[in-house]
Amino acid sequence: MMIGLPGRRTRTTVALTTTALVASLALTACGGSSSAKGTDGKLNVVASFYPMEFLAQQIGKDHVSITDLTAPGVEPHDLELTAKQVAGVQKADAIVYLKGLQPTVDQAVDQSSAKTKIDATAASPLVDHHLDEGAEGGDAPKDKGPAGDPHIWLDPARYAAIAKSVGDGFAKADPSHAEDYKKNTDELVTKLTALDQEFQAGLKDTRTKTFVTSHAAFGYLADHYGLTQVAINGVDPESEPTPARLAEVQKAAKDNGVTTIFFETLVSPKLADTVAKDLGLKTAVLDPLEGVKDPSKDDYLSVMRQNLANLQAALGAPSGAPSSAPGSTSGTTPTPAS
Repeated sequence: MMIGLPGRRTRTTVALTTTALVASLALTACGGSSSAKGTDGKLNVVASFYPMEFLAQQIGKDHVSITDLTAPGVEPHDLELTAKQVAGVQKADAIVYLKGLQPTVDQAVDQSSAKTKIDATAASPLVDHHLDEGAEGGDAPKDKGPAGDPHIWLDPARYAAIAKSVGDGFAKADPSHAEDYKKNTDELVTKLTALDQEFQAGLKDTRTKTFVTSHAAFGYLADHYGLTQVAINGVDPESEPTPARLAEVQKAAKDNGVTTIFFETLVSPKLADTVAKDLGLKTAVLDPLEGVKDPSKDDYLSVMRQNLANLQAALGAPSGAPSSAPGSTSGTTPTPAS
């Protein structure tokens, strides 16, 4: 569930650069097509951004060579592909992506001759969690960007469904290792099921069910665990709230006993800090996992467990409630806004 109001600035769709298009078309003209395996004998996999890369790594393991189009620490909504990246998509054996999130990736995938194209939304269709994001003026046409909220990976159950589709896709693209892909997929789904159960238990009896975020990325998580997301900005992290929207967010926070305003890791916390200061509340991180700054230290599972711990603290989970990150203080414990 999500409370939302008008206040989204129209995002300009980022087009592929001319050089990238030329490179892609040149490859096609030369008959560039994906082979059964890369030159190193591994399945050549292109992932669009971190949540897709994580699935490819966990399921493919030693049988795949993965290229992530979105570098660590880069906001995936803003990705613009280089000519080299477009060429890499063209030559891939398999592509794992989320249609609608990154227009440049969608264009490159459409042009690619890869035989295996795994779209996450095929396994978990999008739901519209957008705010009422019309342009200024009641008669202006609305521009909601993607047909639905793309942040499906933040619901572990939906993410598990996507994992199964990736496993099936890899098995078809590389039949000689199909048993390994199935085994790895089953292991990952088991971990995601356990994570889901931890969230269910940890958020069951909280003092409040309402949380405030700077970016409306947590609609699926809120729906799955019976919470209400109140977002300052829309699904598009570049959207800007109106004064009326800020007033409604403040009212919702007061009415529901909110103690914490959540911000995220890849965008500026300035807006969340301002709202928190105005209300005398704390701030903390709720990570939408669009990227991981240091994959050598964190992964999807560890960050989601830290999200759970931070939600429990903010929502007032009872003492002794199950927690996924006991004693963890990895820079995300709520702190007073300054």
